[in-house]
Amino acid sequence: MTPAATDLAVLPATHQAYQLLFQDEHLLVVNKPCKLLTVPGRHPDNQDCLIKRVQQEFPTAAVVHRLDYDTSGLLVLPLHPAALSAISKQFQARVVKKSYLAVVAGQWRQAHGRIDLPIAPDAENRPRYKVCPAGKASVTDFELLSYQADMDCSRIRLHPVTGRSHQLRLHTAAYGHPILGDPFYAPKAVQAQSDRLLLHAATLTLFHPVSQKALTFTAEADF
Repeated sequence: MTPAATDLAVLPATHQAYQLLFQDEHLLVVNKPCKLLTVPGRHPDNQDCLIKRVQQEFPTAAVVHRLDYDTSGLLVLPLHPAALSAISKQFQARVVKKSYLAVVAGQWRQAHGRIDLPIAPDAENRPRYKVCPAGKASVTDFELLSYQADMDCSRIRLHPVTGRSHQLRLHTAAYGHPILGDPFYAPKAVQAQSDRLLLHAATLTLFHPVSQKALTFTAEADF
């Protein structure tokens, strides 16, 4: 969720707790619930967030990447400046690999492929973004997992090559299959099919900032 979005609306924080999946003296990996900001919003009523909750137990925890308010799943939180710097460099170099699970409207057309559509802020419809030739390069690889005919929806795995705001939800919508429950890019009927955005950060692979060992984490989606 962008700062502009938090300026515009109060985003009630879920009472569901985050899950601590891994910890050592250098980093944490947590599973963030849906309907929780990663960091505080600018609106005074949007102060409850993941990092503040984590810092109650781990005061030195810091944010190196984010998930939208509506998105659940895996986040790595460095515990000291050297770890923050090392992991941040991995994100900048696109060394960190992530995959997301999503449920989208309709029958997804290809078994696997790539969506390559540039994205820019939609100045007239903040905090939304839009596909725009003058926008930043944005690339998402996808894989079809299953199609549920009775609900006319598809379960897909998404691998973001770039990490633009709203990239996955905008790319799937532009491809003709908005994510169920998406309040920004799905038609009302598709929004109404779920009381939450059906998007979950399911896997995360990075190198440990000290040992350099490859670490892979998984978190099952609750949908």
